[in-house]
Amino acid sequence: MTPSPAFPVSDPLIMLAPMAGVTDSPFRRLAHDYGCPLSWTEMVASRELLRERARGVDPRLGGGAEAGRAGPFAVQLAGCDPLIMAEAARRVEGAGAELIDINMGCPVRKVVGGLGGSALMRDLPLAARILEAVVGAVTLPVSLKMRLGWDDASRNAVELARLAESAGISRLTVHGRTRAQMYDGRADWPAIGLVKRAVSLPVIANGDVTNLSEAREILAVTGADGVMIGRAALGAPWLPGAIARAIAAGTRETPPPALAERAAVMAAHLEGLLACHGLERGLKTSRKHMGWYARTMPQGADFRAAYMAAADAGAARRVLNHFTALWQSAPPSASQESRQRAVLKNPTPEDTSPDRPREEAA
Repeated sequence: MTPSPAFPVSDPLIMLAPMAGVTDSPFRRLAHDYGCPLSWTEMVASRELLRERARGVDPRLGGGAEAGRAGPFAVQLAGCDPLIMAEAARRVEGAGAELIDINMGCPVRKVVGGLGGSALMRDLPLAARILEAVVGAVTLPVSLKMRLGWDDASRNAVELARLAESAGISRLTVHGRTRAQMYDGRADWPAIGLVKRAVSLPVIANGDVTNLSEAREILAVTGADGVMIGRAALGAPWLPGAIARAIAAGTRETPPPALAERAAVMAAHLEGLLACHGLERGLKTSRKHMGWYARTMPQGADFRAAYMAAADAGAARRVLNHFTALWQSAPPSASQESRQRAVLKNPTPEDTSPDRPREEAA
């Protein structure tokens, strides 16, 4: 199989994970504005994409000028039918995609119940046919995201990685948990290193990286070529870019943006969501994001309660403007910085419910 083109090279490459319900074009644009080299769209179901032919480009994808503002147009596809996956890949290439990723890592029941995501690690012959079909369908670089295996009794990431290399995949991302672990326990970074040493492909390490120190550690432990940041970026779209800059420059970790700047990011995010999804859906989507931002803001609980009660976009703007005035007058607080690091280190169900992102537990 002729390999797909090489991915853009960055040493090491820091990227934002695909997260359903999170990494739409407004979020990707914010991450890009803060220097994130690469961010992926939300996971896009291939069969659903083809059914929605008449709707044009899915708002989860962006594309065109919108994609340019959010960095390289990188789309993650999921599915279990080689022909449908190939056609979906052609569709997103035609929509302007520059990079395609195949999801074989998502652990959520809805996806694996349809034999997609990490369920494909239980059927490597089918996984190989999907990889070959997608690589053969497009002229773009194609990558693969996977876990260590279905469970501890069937850790077959090395085997799948070798099949991917033979199929012409250009890059791998490995999350250091099995499907059975879901989001629990600690990611097994040394196991990612086994995959890296088994193939000649670039390998991106993923799992439990919440700050610069951990990014450097996972690179050292695994020998990987880059790091994918996921849940740590919830309410902190500046984080992947900050890590990328510090690693490139060999500098120390920088503090998060000041309160006034974070408030401005929140306002820009809200307006982006309203423009992308419309007033009703945009407001609904904004609620979880504002909840994540609120975790590290003074009077965060009060802000969150007021924002969740906002009945329309105008009311949401008024709530945000009111608290922004308070935050702009608040003195810098070391405790807030510590709170942010603690939240990123130990995300709780409360931090992410009711819309916990469906992503491979980055």
